[in-house]
Amino acid sequence: MRDALGTVHARAPAGARIACLVPSITELVCDLGLAAQMVARTGFCIHPRATVAAIPKVGGTKDVDIARLRALAPTHVIVNIDENNKPAVGEIARFVPHVIVTHPNAPQDNFDLYRLIGGIFDRDAAAEKMCDALRAALAAALRNTATLPRENVLYLIWKEPWMTVARDTYISRTLAAVGWDTVPPAAAAATPAAADGATAVAAADSAPATVGAARYPQLSPAALMHAASAADAVLLSTEPYMFRAPHVAALQAQLDALSATAPRVMLIDGEMTSWYGSRAIAGLGYLTRLRAQGAGTRTAPDPAAAAPVTSIAHRTPIRPAARLS
Repeated sequence: MRDALGTVHARAPAGARIACLVPSITELVCDLGLAAQMVARTGFCIHPRATVAAIPKVGGTKDVDIARLRALAPTHVIVNIDENNKPAVGEIARFVPHVIVTHPNAPQDNFDLYRLIGGIFDRDAAAEKMCDALRAALAAALRNTATLPRENVLYLIWKEPWMTVARDTYISRTLAAVGWDTVPPAAAAATPAAADGATAVAAADSAPATVGAARYPQLSPAALMHAASAADAVLLSTEPYMFRAPHVAALQAQLDALSATAPRVMLIDGEMTSWYGSRAIAGLGYLTRLRAQGAGTRTAPDPAAAAPVTSIAHRTPIRPAARLS
């Protein structure tokens, strides 16, 4: 089994001790029936709630408690190129025999993810059942949105500074699966998120005006308004920033003051758009229902009618320069 960096992993022995530093993959590991082998997780690994409550926490995705992780003696650690910092993963690799690197970039990448984790930990049959469910969800999303006009959406993941997603991301490609195309198409008017502790504002001050597309670009206030003007809807994600109803109302009022044809602003469950793994199956159904509710309308659909927006822990913004690749 080959991971995202090309490392080949053999089948793990029955007594393998698994630590997962990726929230959505912790859920996948548990859904594959491997919870009893989990010895560590991050504080953001919150699903399935009743199951993970018994699994020790080792800090966050960006600030892993290395000493505590070492004490728990995992044989396998699962990490992700976007979620985890390269220096921390390098340190972990010094004492953990097997570091499994993941990097899904589209809903279809979950097929390989299911088979990678299922194959390493002897859950092949369960992984194939998930593949069947994902295949059905992708087909249903295509079928149920085929007659709807495609729409441009501005998907916001952070505030102060405003941050969005480039099209070369799992989130954007998941939205595209239900007919929502993210804007701006490229981040020419944006600046990349800062890395290694620097603030995104400092990055904006130092970045050249012609900076290329980043995976999670910052938008200046002017760039935000410009991108919104090209959108049919503005989607405020419940994670990593905890956007809630007051943020929706405030931004809608700001946009309405600038244009009589301002896009609708709506709240969207970030777990359903950004969590790969087993959550992707439910996520596609949620997005299909949400898309069908609001297609071509000025009134924002109700996300709660598609699926409840879950309460999540506050997470730090994604920092692309700390990626593992």
